[in-house]
Amino acid sequence: MDHSDHAGHIMPPSPRNTQIEGTCIVFRSWHIYTKSAFVASCFAIILLCVFHEWLRVFQRKVDYRIALALQKANGSSGRRSPSPSGRSGRNSPEGNNLEDAGLLSGRRLLNTYLTGVPVPQTSRILRASIYGATVFISFFLMLVFMTYNAYLIAATVFGAALGHYIFGSTMNPDSILSDGGQGKGMACH
Repeated sequence: MDHSDHAGHIMPPSPRNTQIEGTCIVFRSWHIYTKSAFVASCFAIILLCVFHEWLRVFQRKVDYRIALALQKANGSSGRRSPSPSGRSGRNSPEGNNLEDAGLLSGRRLLNTYLTGVPVPQTSRILRASIYGATVFISFFLMLVFMTYNAYLIAATVFGAALGHYIFGSTMNPDSILSDGGQGKGMACH
């Protein structure tokens, strides 16, 4: 997409950009020269958005399975008290200098009682890989959106809505009502 006028000055993209032929999507190699290539590109973007929604659901399922395995391995309900003594840490005599002790001694400020159960290395790698893929796709779709092409924006929004409709057919009301369902939508990450 050429954003220059005839004098060679760069012009901002029009908010009503509906250009089809001559559109450049993210890469120079993804340059659209025909209407059929543009339609195929819109379908590819829709499919990418649907895949992104599937990946987000898959990520939640993986996290749920890991949490169940950790819960079973620890033989607990998964809930821990804030400190080994069951006290909050702030009101207990040994917890008053928690922040200072962590800063001055070099010890970990947050221990497993405050942050949860350690996740095994293979599960961490899997979770990080899935998270990285979702972030990459989110940024890629952001770049598609930033072409400011009305049709590509519509394809992105339609694909996200379609993916959410397909893969969002169930919900856990208890999790949502207790503020545990922190869905991110199409946010970048």
